[in-house]
Amino acid sequence: MGSQQGNDTSAASSVSVAPNPLSDTFTSLMADGPIEVREGYADVGDQTLHYVEAGDGPLLVLLHGFPEFWFGWRLQIQPLAAAGFRVVAPDTRGYNLSSKPEGFEAYGVDLLADDIRGFIGALGAESAHLVGHDWGGSIAWTVAMNHPEVVDRLAILNAAHPRRLSEGLHHPSQLRKSWYFFFFATPGLPEDVVHARDWHFFRHFLQDANPPYTQQEIERYIEAWSQPGAAAGMINYYRASVRQSQKEAAAKLRPLSASTLVIWGENDSYLGSELAEPDREDVPNLDRVERLPDASHWVHHDQADRVNQLLIDFFH
Repeated sequence: MGSQQGNDTSAASSVSVAPNPLSDTFTSLMADGPIEVREGYADVGDQTLHYVEAGDGPLLVLLHGFPEFWFGWRLQIQPLAAAGFRVVAPDTRGYNLSSKPEGFEAYGVDLLADDIRGFIGALGAESAHLVGHDWGGSIAWTVAMNHPEVVDRLAILNAAHPRRLSEGLHHPSQLRKSWYFFFFATPGLPEDVVHARDWHFFRHFLQDANPPYTQQEIERYIEAWSQPGAAAGMINYYRASVRQSQKEAAAKLRPLSASTLVIWGENDSYLGSELAEPDREDVPNLDRVERLPDASHWVHHDQADRVNQLLIDFFH
């Protein structure tokens, strides 16, 4: 698929249900749940996003981060659906079974946000509650800024507001934590490195989780990373981010209107805890920053029950 994004990403065309080649990943996770989990593909502009969904009620979209895919929300999908929401977790562009356009230009955060705006429409909704973790949080911040009409309420998990992240990257302590931004920005080399030693490089990012990811879970991630074009797509998020003009990015920032909850695992190896709190001028309707002192970057995994309850209370 080419790297050009269609002009009208909100012209969400269709939603189709199709079998998932990663059937073991899907069925073994969901077979025992009390709520049926469905899956499908949504055409958004010239991209196709694969997703899973469960439940009925107000639409709640879960946006995963790096290096996960929809499966990163496996501990949230059923509980949130049981609480009365229509929960939908897509693979964002470049990941797993979604479209993987070539070239880093296709992975600018504004395009990723356009995808989600169109995706909400493709699901037959005018707006949705939005939850984003890590890169999914960066996308969620941008959707709420660029397309406020489609975001009812916003919850962010361990993802700094773009202004905070940009400020943080001027400090040596955060630069050390964010070394991988610049490694991934190099052409060609990262794709060769990440495959080595059974995807050791990508697995490294998941190692802080407590409890640790099981071997079976890691195998599911490896299966997703091994989809043709996925490694390059995932890395292109960082290439696009590093190559954008910081001055232009700052000029695009605008206050977002949605009521916002930030949930932050304080033991984050990649983002300093000082990045959790956005400027009030950028997020005037900040509900609060809920800091979980014993959770890592993978806060929704480490303290799933607590995170689920925070989300349910916030969105109800």
